[in-house]
Amino acid sequence: MRPQAPEPGARVGYLRVSTIAQTLDQQNAALEAAGVTKTFSDTMSGARDDRPGLAALLDYVREGDTVVVWKLDRLGRNTLHILETVKAMTDRGVTLISTTDGIDSSTAAGRMMIGVLGSLAEYERELVKERTALKRAMSLANGTKFGRRRKVPGQNHIATARRMKDDGHTAKDIAKYLVSAEPLFIGT
Repeated sequence: MRPQAPEPGARVGYLRVSTIAQTLDQQNAALEAAGVTKTFSDTMSGARDDRPGLAALLDYVREGDTVVVWKLDRLGRNTLHILETVKAMTDRGVTLISTTDGIDSSTAAGRMMIGVLGSLAEYERELVKERTALKRAMSLANGTKFGRRRKVPGQNHIATARRMKDDGHTAKDIAKYLVSAEPLFIGT
């Protein structure tokens, strides 16, 4: 008797639209044509990290499974986030297929495309860092102050708040008084 070949993994789909006004119909049809037997979906922006459908998909898939998406951009908010998700899946032995983009991580060409996208994501991350550092340096040079503003403008207000607290006033009463009080500056 010949040994049976192992069963191929499940074909699992992920669908996402950004708003309730949009429908999953087009994506559903593409995934059904690709042989998907189970789907997970979200109706929210890809920019959100708390997408329950994607989290459930990642919990569900096992080594040997194939995740099918309509387009790679359904997986994340930017190239870097998409590639992190793809890497998390491929590290676990899960194949990824994007029906519209023509990417299949089980093929050499698909893995090459994912590698190229990874390089582009790294480049994008470095450019963002450089632009952010430059903008921050320019803003500091122009006198911009970073960080949260103080809620209490000066030491006199702080001293008054402490005295009121020691006298048994509630935080709400102290805040009301300080907001309505004239500035407590000494001198000019």
